[in-house]
Amino acid sequence: MKLAIASIVTAAASASALPALNAATGSLKRATGVQYFGVNIAGFDFGCGTDAMYPPLSALGGPDGQGQMSHFANDNSMNIFRLPVGWQFLVNNQLGGTLDSNNFNRYDQLVRACLGTGATCVIDIHNYARWNGQIIGQGGPTNEQFVSLWSQLATKYASEAKIMFGLMNEPHDVPDINVWAESVQAVVTAIRQVETQTGGSAHTILIPGNDWTSAAAFPTNSGPALLSVVNPDSTTTGLVFDVHKYSDSDNSGTHTDCTTDNISSAFAPLADWLRTNKRQAMNTEMGGGNTASCEQYICDQIAYLNENADVYLGYVGWSAGSFDPQTYELSEVPTNNGGTWTDSALVQACFKNVA
Repeated sequence: MKLAIASIVTAAASASALPALNAATGSLKRATGVQYFGVNIAGFDFGCGTDAMYPPLSALGGPDGQGQMSHFANDNSMNIFRLPVGWQFLVNNQLGGTLDSNNFNRYDQLVRACLGTGATCVIDIHNYARWNGQIIGQGGPTNEQFVSLWSQLATKYASEAKIMFGLMNEPHDVPDINVWAESVQAVVTAIRQVETQTGGSAHTILIPGNDWTSAAAFPTNSGPALLSVVNPDSTTTGLVFDVHKYSDSDNSGTHTDCTTDNISSAFAPLADWLRTNKRQAMNTEMGGGNTASCEQYICDQIAYLNENADVYLGYVGWSAGSFDPQTYELSEVPTNNGGTWTDSALVQACFKNVA
């Protein structure tokens, strides 16, 4: 049975369990805390092809990402995992081509492991709005090629209510944000059409901006253009802005020490902008080193997100998965000793269920 688009957007609200609008203020309200918190499970994004990719699955020769997610869900009550993957890997380096059955099935093993925890799972195309350095819709892949990828993914996961679609990781140096908004609109329309045609679940779609989808830059540099992106019936139900913000000195996420909680410079101004426009955002990358400074600033940042859960749907730390916990600066990889999992210091200090 096919769903009308009105049913799709109603289902999107249900599937995402988005907070209800407060009639008096027009803002979205939750009783306490963000709806989602979790971590990234990286590995399928290591290199865009197959040579550098290091799958976070022991069955595929990598670390035990399935065990990590089970631990995070069962022991820490985490309820969302973001699963980065390279576009080139999924289509075996054939731009505009069909999903490669071998490569997709390998990635799908991670998705199924995630779904098996009961958590929400974010399909994240980790390509920075690019294919081999060329920008989508602006001299690189066409909108049609971008749509082809997402139409196929939407079809594969049509029946999975606990899947979110993260359209693109960290676009940056995109020349024209209005043209990028057109590319995003094309994909949103295509995904909603697949949902209608298959009679499947409606999905929350995470919409990224320019500037590495910086939370600080979003209200002025990307948000105004991306407000134009809507569902086919002109609503914005299930369309959530995707923002990132790191806490080291240059906002690169490459240093173990943190210098800011990003509240006054990023998350407070963005919260005001979201309320004004009656929208929500998800912070899908944030984190720092396992140091005292990062425990202070990251915990403060998370507390602010929890206090402003009317506009912040959740946060996802970077990163667990295939990183080496002994050498990676921002490791959130738990260690397993004889079946007992131990979290990184930052996760232990800051990543808590308050809802």
